[in-house]
Amino acid sequence: MHTQSPKMHPKDIDIKKILNIPDNSRIVTAMSGGVDSSVVAALLHYHGYDVVGITLQLYDHGVAIQKKGACCAGQDIYDARKVASDLGFPHFVLDYESKFKETVIDNFVETYLSGATPIPCVKCNMEVKFKDLLTSSKEFGAVGMATGHYIQKKHGHIKNELHRGIDENRDQSYFLYGTTQEQLDYLHFPLGGLKKSGTRALAEFFGLTIHDKPDSQDICFVPEGRYTDVIAKHTPTALLQGDMVHIDGTLLGTHRGIVHYTVGQRRGLGLAGGTGDPLFVIRLDAQNNRVYVGPESALIKNTVYIKDINWLGDTHIPDDGMMIAVKLRSSRTPKSAILYPPKNGVNAHIYIKDGEKSVSAGQAAVFYDVSDNYSRMLGGGEILSSE
Repeated sequence: MHTQSPKMHPKDIDIKKILNIPDNSRIVTAMSGGVDSSVVAALLHYHGYDVVGITLQLYDHGVAIQKKGACCAGQDIYDARKVASDLGFPHFVLDYESKFKETVIDNFVETYLSGATPIPCVKCNMEVKFKDLLTSSKEFGAVGMATGHYIQKKHGHIKNELHRGIDENRDQSYFLYGTTQEQLDYLHFPLGGLKKSGTRALAEFFGLTIHDKPDSQDICFVPEGRYTDVIAKHTPTALLQGDMVHIDGTLLGTHRGIVHYTVGQRRGLGLAGGTGDPLFVIRLDAQNNRVYVGPESALIKNTVYIKDINWLGDTHIPDDGMMIAVKLRSSRTPKSAILYPPKNGVNAHIYIKDGEKSVSAGQAAVFYDVSDNYSRMLGGGEILSSE
């Protein structure tokens, strides 16, 4: 664990131990233009590594320049380039716009249209940053790639492991469950043992003009959080109205378009108030364009089916299951469950004895080791359905 103080110094961080690669080695730093990735690049440069900064241009330049507080937008590319110029290491901008649209934006729209709730940052990490960018990193002759994610890479007894960042408010393990073992062996996360305050202190030490730059909040390609605008532009018919039905079969009214709703939603249902219990979105039926609502108790699920498992554990998942902790939403704490592997063409599933609320298809189920305070992340998969 790194030490830190309000006047943090780069020497306080044993970067050689964290990276575990030879001195003066070439290492690519993925620079989004934010404080975190800029500090990583500055830190590695300070400690004598041959740093090459790479920034991805992910969507239309005109739109990017107008979009504030995003990742890999026009201003962010400028900020990343300035950090590299001020500190004196090379910086390149790679045009990944087409790839990003195909693998992230199109998937985002299609997932919503299917009645599920996507996590585009997961898809971006899996398909763009840790796959395509990693390949480009190797073409630059780098022995590793560093990012500004708040997650820890530890050298375990058997292989490299991924552990949650020490700052619970910043931990990004949920969004990185798709990291493969091969990718993990090449990646480095120097900020995993820091809190954000420590990172900003380092940014001030290095004299970065962006040391107080706000963190990005919205999905990068969704202006002002209005994701339905993106979907409507892509597929105008996505906002067709349909029936809003109680789970007991009673027709309650008309919804504004299925993409406006997500499982667990209570507000904005457009139903007349009454004296009964509050109603929540229980299920989205994209095929019949229906939104099903019901009481809060109907949100609790015990069995969750998962597809496309990425497993980072030391042993295979036994047929009779294994105890894990699972997060079904990024903001929730890990919950005890039993994980069962795929068998006879059936997707993997988890059983949660106490149940979990608002389980939504398209979200991630991320697994953690039950020992060591759920520190080690064991992988995860995409939620397919629940019952």
